[in-house]
Amino acid sequence: MQLKTNKPNGSGGARIVKATYCSFLGFKAAFKHEAAFRQELLLCVILLPFSFIVAATLTQWLLLIFTLAFLLFAEIINSAIEALADRISLEHHELIGRAKDLGSAGVFIAMFMVVLVWSATIIRVYFW
Repeated sequence: MQLKTNKPNGSGGARIVKATYCSFLGFKAAFKHEAAFRQELLLCVILLPFSFIVAATLTQWLLLIFTLAFLLFAEIINSAIEALADRISLEHHELIGRAKDLGSAGVFIAMFMVVLVWSATIIRVYFW
């Protein structure tokens, strides 16, 4: 007996294709509407080639790349929170302000991780 689903994205392989398409739309929206995402993406594009020079081991390289990916992840989540909050209301509200501040704090943590891991790796490989 097969359960009937009312999910708009379907099920099985079709759902995976639809989810991939929705993800592509999310990246496109982030690039089009979010200056911070474009700036952080540019930082990632610049740092990516340097990661091959900076890292002495595969583990170091993965850490460098994961911090860059996490930064983009944090910015996308922050942008989603801001878009949703702005859709609800553009007026000042304590909870909406808090939600936006929390999203911004998440991006700050991700950026701090990039600076910390990249600095530590450079120091370890070249100066230690």
